[in-house]
Amino acid sequence: MPIKIYKPTSDGRRHSSVDAFADITKTKPEKSLIVFLTPNSGRNNQGVLTVRHQGGGVKKFYRMVDFKLAKFDVEATVLSIEYDPYRGPRIALVQYTDGVKSYVLAPEGLKVGDKILSSKKAIEARSGNRMPLEFIPVGMFVHNLELTPGKGGQLVRGAGMGAQLVGMEEGYALVKLPSGEIRKILKECTASVGTMGNADYRLIRWGKAGRNRMRGIRPRVNGKNMNPVDHPHGGGEGHNPIGQKRGPQTIYGKPARGVKTRKPSKWSDKFVVKSRRVKSE
Repeated sequence: MPIKIYKPTSDGRRHSSVDAFADITKTKPEKSLIVFLTPNSGRNNQGVLTVRHQGGGVKKFYRMVDFKLAKFDVEATVLSIEYDPYRGPRIALVQYTDGVKSYVLAPEGLKVGDKILSSKKAIEARSGNRMPLEFIPVGMFVHNLELTPGKGGQLVRGAGMGAQLVGMEEGYALVKLPSGEIRKILKECTASVGTMGNADYRLIRWGKAGRNRMRGIRPRVNGKNMNPVDHPHGGGEGHNPIGQKRGPQTIYGKPARGVKTRKPSKWSDKFVVKSRRVKSE
């Protein structure tokens, strides 16, 4: 959806933009499909900080989105397009013919009143419909993609994202992911047709620190600005080079910036046809 820019009435407003929310048709969520998640501020079950720079943020309800769409061969009607504070794309409130309501990810172009269907058989490849990869025409874009049959969508769920089905090969579908990686995925895995909506989400300029605090993101401090006891890059008068080191380090003294963390013999390497690190010709 379009990005809205206000008049620069303050320093924070001058460098910021907001989502226009023009596609939202309902502001209050469905009460039966929301829960409240207790914030953990980036800490594990022992209270140890495992993810830095998280904490605070506005209170919000979690919408229980159905990533499986396992109600096969039962048509659903889109009742509303809603905002989800936990993700970039929109979500759609749908109601099945038997009266059950559910939240699903809203692909680009989905509108109120549209019909969507999930099936294990070949059905019309219309935006929002879900079926196994073997029945989706080659060349089409998909989202909410499974890696294990029946587990539910795990890949391609971000705003504006889409994976392209590029071929079929010996029981596997060849899928080009948004990162550029071409991967083998079992043809029995299901995916939803179309690309994710709200592609302009990535164009938002947050403008000031306060908006990031509302999102639950705490400030970050460069290692050069710290003391030697706090970071390998710290110390000295003013900003100095990092010293006699082979390269930049994290706060824990590990190599940083561009270091490959994927294991050289990862079990899923056999499914990667083309790595995302290989430059396209």
